[in-house]
Amino acid sequence: MTTAPPFGLLLDVDGPIASPVTRSISAPGLLDSLLELLAAGIPVVFNTGRSDAFLREQVVGPVLAAGLPAAARLHAVCEKGAVSFSVTADGIGPIEVDEDLAVPAEAVRRLEALAREGFGDVLFVDEGKRAMVSLEQRLDVDSATYLGRQPEFEKAALQVFADLDLGVTWKGVSVPDAHGAVDWRIDPTIISTDVESVLLGKDRGAETALRLLAQDGPLPAAWRTVGDSRTDYAMADWLHAQGHVVAHVDVRPADGVPATLYPVLVPRRTVHDAAGAAWLARLAAVVRGEVADDSNFDATVEA
Repeated sequence: MTTAPPFGLLLDVDGPIASPVTRSISAPGLLDSLLELLAAGIPVVFNTGRSDAFLREQVVGPVLAAGLPAAARLHAVCEKGAVSFSVTADGIGPIEVDEDLAVPAEAVRRLEALAREGFGDVLFVDEGKRAMVSLEQRLDVDSATYLGRQPEFEKAALQVFADLDLGVTWKGVSVPDAHGAVDWRIDPTIISTDVESVLLGKDRGAETALRLLAQDGPLPAAWRTVGDSRTDYAMADWLHAQGHVVAHVDVRPADGVPATLYPVLVPRRTVHDAAGAAWLARLAAVVRGEVADDSNFDATVEA
């Protein structure tokens, strides 16, 4: 019987892995540490709101180009659980899409028109999405300018759903449909706005991740989840509720660290992908037996 890996990784992409500035893997050493962990048999699942196209170009592509180990267990859950695929040394496998969770076509058309015609100076439409609608900050626009306009777009998006009698929620404001249902959500991040089914989320992504891993080997004995926002805690919440041993790594604790029933690890000196790189390096040192744990992950390995 194959021995269960000591732990598995559920990784948010924007922030911990891909720089929120460059939108790519930029932190020194991050890719090397990730490949070392994969080669050691540590299962890795990217759990993101990003599209499969983004993962293919900015994350999985570089991993494959660097040489994915033959025995690696690597999967991706995109669009917060609506889209998924597996990765081997031979490349990316079939894309699975849950069409039942896709934003209705007319809402997609109106939201994208609104974005292009009214807000194209600060954001662009993510053309790769299959179930969600995502509007992202332009790379040539500074954060303050984008965040200043973001609520204006989201209020207009709320009206699009109301006009179509599609129940929607945004920042605690709910506008039910004619039957009292609220099936859709407008979800801001620091670099984008996602419009999605209320059934999607990092918890659904975690559930999908375990299904994918169960198909290629034993589940790990414990988990590390990692993210840069409060919504990423849903991964660890779901795993803990299912009886799994888990700790969450928060690489941007400025949002506030909530009280949890599981450990939360936070950096002392770094944030975003710099913290992600430091944490992965620390984990690789744990696997090599050089340090006992990953708690002080932005210290030097020798500390």
